[in-house]
Amino acid sequence: MGIFLIILLFAGSGGLLGYLAQRLKRHSNPLVEQIDNLLPQTQCAQCGYPGCRPYAQAIANGQADINQCPPGGQQTIDALAELLGAESTSLNTSFGETKSGQVAFIHESQCIGCTLCIKACPVDAILGASQLMHTVITQECTGCELCIEPCPVDCISLLASPDASHST
Repeated sequence: MGIFLIILLFAGSGGLLGYLAQRLKRHSNPLVEQIDNLLPQTQCAQCGYPGCRPYAQAIANGQADINQCPPGGQQTIDALAELLGAESTSLNTSFGETKSGQVAFIHESQCIGCTLCIKACPVDAILGASQLMHTVITQECTGCELCIEPCPVDCISLLASPDASHST
């Protein structure tokens, strides 16, 4: 009898949570989705927002200009202008400059395993463990440079991307 009541309680709680999730679900803005799909997904925060999605929301809300994304470069600015029916402008260089495709490289013999680069990487492209050498998964690295500054031994460099798809 006790197990039956527990099962009934869990089933009722699960049903209530499912109902509330559907009832309270935020409806996404299709314009935000379209803008976000045009952004490079580097999650580098150079635009002044913590990632591509928040930047897309700011553009859709009229709170940010379309020319704040250095990794996306002119190609992204032009695509955003076309989507929004706005005039294309050049990159606002106060947010940075467009660079050719690059990826981080860890000089493994110098790495002390501090994990600061792992914590800084917004796309989880660095593999390693505390007190052990780290390495970059080049297929995942967006070249955002966020791992370089926290490295206490300066063992991270940027190299040209071996994959042309990383270039802007």
